[in-house]
Amino acid sequence: MHEELVDHLTRSTPLSRGEALRVVQDVLAYFDETTQDFVRRRHRELQAQGLANTAIFGRIEADLRYRAVAPPELTLRQLRRMVYG
Repeated sequence: MHEELVDHLTRSTPLSRGEALRVVQDVLAYFDETTQDFVRRRHRELQAQGLANTAIFGRIEADLRYRAVAPPELTLRQLRRMVYG
């Protein structure tokens, strides 16, 4: 899977083939995360840093714009519902 990308990484970096394959798999897994899973994960991470929900949801809203495949713009209410149901 993604042999061309693995080949490119082994040519352009000091990574071994196994390491390059692992990097590709990790990156694909990261971007395979659903919007809802991303919102919940980021909420937990930012909450663990001691941020208040007002700051957390503002940060999540901004973060979503930079996802590889950006979801449609979500309101703060929609973000809260993803976290709290």
